[in-house]
Amino acid sequence: MLHTPHGRRGHRLIGAIAAAVLPLTLLISPSTSGADTINPINLVAPTGLPGVAGLPGPVSPSFTVASSLGALSVSPAEGVQGTPVTISGTGLAPNTSLALEWSTSNVTWVADVEPGTVNYLGRSASNMNVTLTTLTTDATGAFHYSMKAPADFGGLHTIYAVVNNVEVAQGGFTLLRIVKVTPTSGPIGTPITITYTGIGASLYTGGASVLYDNHYTGEMMANWTRGTASIQIRASGPVGTHYIAVGDAISYLYMNIAQSPVPYVNNGGAVFHVTKDNGPTAARIDWPANVAATVHQVTTFSSANVDPNSKAVATLSSNQGPVNSKVNLNVTNLPVSGTLTLDWATVVGSRVNCYSTCWAFNSVPLGTATATNGTLNAALNVPDGLGGWHEVQVLNGTSIEAQVSFYVKESIVQVPNASAKGFTAGLATAHDTVAGLATGQAGVGTNTFHEGQEFTISIKGVGWTQLDNVLGVDYDNSYMGYGCGFNSNGYMVIHLNATGGVGTHLIDLYPMMYSLSPSFANTPYGMVPVLSYARDYPGLALGYHVPAIRFSIRVIK
Repeated sequence: MLHTPHGRRGHRLIGAIAAAVLPLTLLISPSTSGADTINPINLVAPTGLPGVAGLPGPVSPSFTVASSLGALSVSPAEGVQGTPVTISGTGLAPNTSLALEWSTSNVTWVADVEPGTVNYLGRSASNMNVTLTTLTTDATGAFHYSMKAPADFGGLHTIYAVVNNVEVAQGGFTLLRIVKVTPTSGPIGTPITITYTGIGASLYTGGASVLYDNHYTGEMMANWTRGTASIQIRASGPVGTHYIAVGDAISYLYMNIAQSPVPYVNNGGAVFHVTKDNGPTAARIDWPANVAATVHQVTTFSSANVDPNSKAVATLSSNQGPVNSKVNLNVTNLPVSGTLTLDWATVVGSRVNCYSTCWAFNSVPLGTATATNGTLNAALNVPDGLGGWHEVQVLNGTSIEAQVSFYVKESIVQVPNASAKGFTAGLATAHDTVAGLATGQAGVGTNTFHEGQEFTISIKGVGWTQLDNVLGVDYDNSYMGYGCGFNSNGYMVIHLNATGGVGTHLIDLYPMMYSLSPSFANTPYGMVPVLSYARDYPGLALGYHVPAIRFSIRVIK
């Protein structure tokens, strides 16, 4: 049976809003996140990401280079995926078996995974070769091989002819890019899929920028999707013709790419026709691909104060959900009986004005429960706090007998509307008074605002790592800035003004990689909306489910 404690031990919090919304207690141990040794790891892409092309062939063994090399003829020398290509060789040893090797890369994200946080450290690429085919030269030492250009990272791919692990000839093929946009017409809010193939493996060719009517919308990458990024934005108004542009970028568009060292990194775009305005639609959350984590170290898992004699196993009826979720805890094989304490492990702090210590581990009491014959069962409410990975800990005094992980997902706050008989998802008038501080200054729930009127969007369950503590904000596909939920215990309220004229307008919140503070030397692609979050985002390797959250409003006179 779960018992609710009569009181909580308080602690000092920083900031008036934080004091109002952070009922955190019991400092477990100090975090030295501001001074930890950084240990970069190359994240392993989750298996099962949808739409990812396999390697063009099996990985090749290493080979040496002959003292003199022949030249392979590759026709055409460049093209997009699927282009028919002929590879020919002459002057080679007659009637000899050779392998045709294709140079390619593996690209991944780099992170520093700590018990108290995750730091974003950029990306990493490694080169390798794969075998396209094995064939035999004719009596004159010639061969001809036809194929279609594979789905792979864009750019120059060297092709090697290898005999007995010795390279005897080489050529090359440059894989160019394609932009595909579908559909090309529809009402305001129509989901538009943009697919960009042939994104490169190197830093300067590894990303792309998306513009809507010359406004920056966000970035797309294809590290884990081998050069093909597919994202969704929404058609914004007014009714009429709109222009989508996609091009090579490290966050922002490289506008004179033809004069660059990589002129083959061609851009593209499409025209979209907004046909009508059907009014606002319901708010929604677009979750990323549901894939299994490849990194199993989670934040707030404790290796200290653990009972070395305990072989207890704790499970939850669900291991993920929004704040205020109800879950059932079951623990077996406990070495003790009687009343045990249940705690929720979390953190408190910020990345602003922090020096040697930026944040600290804390716990929220979940009450007590009785263990009988080594078994404990309890019904729990997930605390209203930070998103991301947390631990439910079962303690006998200060000794942890068992712990189990729970992932808090982001959610939209339901704001009471003017009638007080219903709620509006996330949207509300602004409440700019001191009394409104505790609720993030969110006023009356509504999706209709006068031109220029200030309004708010409220989100719960925002996290604290560099992968989930901020969300980038687009207004009618134009990037405005970002909001953060760390210092406010996962509760993020952003303020906007209703602009753009009478009609329907869109607000989209996207994941982004926070790279301002603490600063690291190599954090490209940070601080802008990641439109490719659903398939190519470092948090997916750690079990993070950071979504796009979409709203629409009606602007009236």
